[in-house]
Amino acid sequence: MNYLESVNNVLVRLREDEVTAPTDTPYSKLISTFVNDAKRFVEDSFQWNVLTETLTVTTQDGLFNWVLTGAGQRFRVMDVINSEGNHFLDGITSGRMNNLLLNGESSKGSPMYYNFNGVSNGDTQVDLYPIPDKVYNIYFNLYKPQPKLTDASTEILVPSEPVVKYAYAMAVAERGEDGGISAQEATAIAAASLADHIAMAESRQNDQYIWSSV
Repeated sequence: MNYLESVNNVLVRLREDEVTAPTDTPYSKLISTFVNDAKRFVEDSFQWNVLTETLTVTTQDGLFNWVLTGAGQRFRVMDVINSEGNHFLDGITSGRMNNLLLNGESSKGSPMYYNFNGVSNGDTQVDLYPIPDKVYNIYFNLYKPQPKLTDASTEILVPSEPVVKYAYAMAVAERGEDGGISAQEATAIAAASLADHIAMAESRQNDQYIWSSV
């Protein structure tokens, strides 16, 4: 389901006229805000496979600070892997990273630690230690929510059913009971929908794990 379809789905549930763009009317603009809020809530409720992404930092000798291009600033780290030896990097505090960079006995080598440090053009920067002594590929496996919906044709990546139902519940809460249903009841229906989709996603992930280990 795309952005416009989700807005219209909520409007129909509210017995309102459909629109040709999410921001056609003041009310559809409000509903579009609820859709984005609901999308974010669903994204934050579970680690959906569709929102996982691997970004690569390719290092150079002597440089320790890198821009994680495409990461933005809102993401969750699943793991970080150094291609040389396929070992995991450990995330450390800024204080420890600074101490290593200033006082590390062996300051150059294959990176073993990372720390996020600053932002460049909207993307997060990362420090690596030891300071790379050659080219390494450092793979950042991230859970990265979809950006805010603005284009009518953009598909919602997470399950759209709980997104629509949560957006409807928000609309009911904003204007009062709708056709005999309370905001609390609408929220409970949305929560049940989300729980069903999470259970299905978890079962698929478990199946994938079993198959890969046979």
